[in-house]
Amino acid sequence: MTTVLIEPVSEQDDYRFTIQFPSLHEMTDDEFFEFCQLNRDLRIERTAQGEIIVMPPTGGETGNRNAKLTFQLVAWSERDGTGEAFDSSTGFMLPNGAERSPDAAWVSRSRLALLTAEQKQKFIPLCPDFVIELRSPTDRLADLKEKMAEYIANGARLGWLIDPFEKRVYVYMSGREAESVDGALSISGEPVLSGFSLDLRQIWVSGF
Repeated sequence: MTTVLIEPVSEQDDYRFTIQFPSLHEMTDDEFFEFCQLNRDLRIERTAQGEIIVMPPTGGETGNRNAKLTFQLVAWSERDGTGEAFDSSTGFMLPNGAERSPDAAWVSRSRLALLTAEQKQKFIPLCPDFVIELRSPTDRLADLKEKMAEYIANGARLGWLIDPFEKRVYVYMSGREAESVDGALSISGEPVLSGFSLDLRQIWVSGF
């Protein structure tokens, strides 16, 4: 096993980088899952073209915001009972071959019931019905918008790209053009997530 150690030059560096493998050595889904398990301290995704994107753990403010939005989604999901919520550590294998880990996601129970026990143990082989991506200081907005469009193209019914720095939410829905909502105190998940409303006041201001 080869270990590659990449050290930052300064605390301000953007540590995100892409690893490209020759097609001869492209990982299978099982190999990629094992690769991620061996590097659990990193956030790793794979594009539909086979490029591996490596990201560091989030900073404190982003982690705090993400915990609060995930908590709200989980609390609603438990009350609603029609699906399950997932946090940012969950990997999903999209129909186009990409493996993505949205900051929060929700999948209907009827779709989850079709999975085998083995599939549930690894990256889930489907695109979530609902996804949230939360912009961090090092995230490029254009990259996140491309990722949101990919979710919708692969079957997501609703997606929110939340930019806490501009206090803006980009709303993506199947069959519609993306829209932006500025400065809202909350945002509704209707009609995809019946009864769910995200309190954005907890996201706009860091809690510590």
